[in-house]
Amino acid sequence: MLSNIFSSIIVDGAFTGAQFAIITTVSLICGAIIAAAHSIKNKCSRSFAITLVLLPAIVELVIMLVNGSIGTGIAVAGAFSLVRFRSVPGRGQEITSIFLAMAVGLATGMGYVGIAIIFTVLISAINLIMNMSGIGQKDDGQRTLKITIPENIDYEGKFEDVFEKYLDKYTYDEVKTSDMGSLYKMTLGVRLKSGISTKAFLDELRTRNGNLEISLGRAYENSEGL
Repeated sequence: MLSNIFSSIIVDGAFTGAQFAIITTVSLICGAIIAAAHSIKNKCSRSFAITLVLLPAIVELVIMLVNGSIGTGIAVAGAFSLVRFRSVPGRGQEITSIFLAMAVGLATGMGYVGIAIIFTVLISAINLIMNMSGIGQKDDGQRTLKITIPENIDYEGKFEDVFEKYLDKYTYDEVKTSDMGSLYKMTLGVRLKSGISTKAFLDELRTRNGNLEISLGRAYENSEGL
């Protein structure tokens, strides 16, 4: 019984209509599981979720049509490489989900439906557990502070006493020039002390930076990074 799970239902590259229906159904179900697991605790657009559902079935059909033909396989590989240049960079988890969907499509396209189901459930479960555990998740209390400063003000040591008064911790993430060097823009990662007034904090900063632009918001992740 166990050996049947890890064997292909396609013999010598030939398949029947019933086998094609089974393989396509399994591909769509696996794609739905992958999409559901990815959407939990992740930002997932409707378009990307639909892509994850359909991708295993599309890859499965391609593999079944290639059916051992080297020339056709090379042509298909070239077609897939063109798709890469039509896409935008994605986060590591999005790329992982796409590769998982393609791997499942490869398995079902070769008739290994048992392996496809087991692999989909296993990897999706691990993905879900790691997302729920919050591994690598940023501190919810972390904020991003951006301060614009005139070029004639020495920003070093200018705000530290205010930071010590209102913040539990702070780190300088970036300092850059703007408007032909007439302005400096500082970006800091900060954690506000409990019970402090955000307005009072920003008001004190405004008196130090010449009432130029200041923003305080949630820390964000670079969606294009791995």
